[in-house]
Amino acid sequence: MELNKVLEALTPEIVEKFKLAIELGKWPDGKRLTPEQLEICMQAVIAYEHKFVEETARTGYVPPKDACASESQPEESPLTWQK
Repeated sequence: MELNKVLEALTPEIVEKFKLAIELGKWPDGKRLTPEQLEICMQAVIAYEHKFVEETARTGYVPPKDACASESQPEESPLTWQK
């Protein structure tokens, strides 16, 4: 199946169900996800979010370290042991 057709068929509700299934390792009916199902769900979530969700709101987004913010915070000093 073509990726665009799959993405058109996905809804935010389906994607949320996929995320929950990935997190729990099982479907809502209690059946465990097979490794193949887990991989497909993860690929679908990644592709959907890449196309429809702003980068900063995507699953697993880690903001870059801000150089300006680190300059305003005091630098940590290394530990020194006393005898």
